[in-house]
Amino acid sequence: MSTPKCFSVKAYATSTPASPLSPVTISRREPGPSDVQMDILYCGVCHSDLHFARNEWGFTQYPAVPGHEIIGRVTKVGSGVNKFKVGDLVGVGCLVDSCRTCPECRDGLEQFCNGMVMTYGSADTQLGGGTLGGYSKGIVVTQDFVLKIPANLNPAAAAPLLCAGITTYSPLKHWNVGPGKKVGIVGLGGLGHMAVKFARAFGAQVVLFTTSKGKIEDAKRLGAHEVVVSTDEAQMAAHVGSFDFILDAVSASHDLNAYFNLLKRDGNLTLVGAPEKPLPVAAFPLIMRRRSFSGSLIGGLPETQEMLDFCGKHGITSDIELIKMSEINTAYERMLKSDVKYRFVIDMASL
Repeated sequence: MSTPKCFSVKAYATSTPASPLSPVTISRREPGPSDVQMDILYCGVCHSDLHFARNEWGFTQYPAVPGHEIIGRVTKVGSGVNKFKVGDLVGVGCLVDSCRTCPECRDGLEQFCNGMVMTYGSADTQLGGGTLGGYSKGIVVTQDFVLKIPANLNPAAAAPLLCAGITTYSPLKHWNVGPGKKVGIVGLGGLGHMAVKFARAFGAQVVLFTTSKGKIEDAKRLGAHEVVVSTDEAQMAAHVGSFDFILDAVSASHDLNAYFNLLKRDGNLTLVGAPEKPLPVAAFPLIMRRRSFSGSLIGGLPETQEMLDFCGKHGITSDIELIKMSEINTAYERMLKSDVKYRFVIDMASL
């Protein structure tokens, strides 16, 4: 297969696990018949970006360009594109393609496709090497993996919806969170703060669990009805057996079993955080009340668009700190210290 025509764009990349991100020029394919080309306006900074840049998952190809919370403006469309036009405000999340034919793809659950192509870190079958993400001035994506951004949302604050938003929206919808349900959210970071907003918008009774007393007022501002300091045994004991659903958004090591005991019979705890090491799971808290423990990964394209439309209807965006592209290495160090409320977003006009 011949290599497609390319054009060059500025980007930020790293060349080794220990190297800082720095300016580079990368190639993008010229749009084919079904492709959408966009200028990137904003890109959110996800903890996954840091893991990938530093090869902490072991599959990074260098040079590595992270970024999968992309908001852009369409500048060119292929001859077969019928969903978008030049000038549209659009988004690209964690995926840029999939096999389209497997049961998962047919069900609109492309995130579970064995042939999914991630926005960065997958094989680029057209240009070679790895796919390159949103820390760049432009990108070309097939129209089926481009999303419409509601016009009433702040574009910068909408960027984290493409990962942090859908990662929390999807399990809340899957487990039927809504009026009459008592829902716990564990952790108030980039994921947790979105989960609080969604659970409240769905009409649930929302309880935020945190180890930090300093987050109590902010959690209530974001929509929590109650805040429990999880290191306080008396506060935890007051909620035993009372939750329909708990969403755990913590990526550090912590005690899952303390939260299992808070679930009702047939309650569920879903993990969306990704702790580095396996967490011990005791059998009895689960089997004695037919409780369940599950995980969830982002969302498919139909559900991601549904989530964006829901955010447009309810005016939901992420709480962000806008940074310049040149500040990304400092932002990574701050992110490791949880020193951000609650998501960094890069202003690509600064690149």
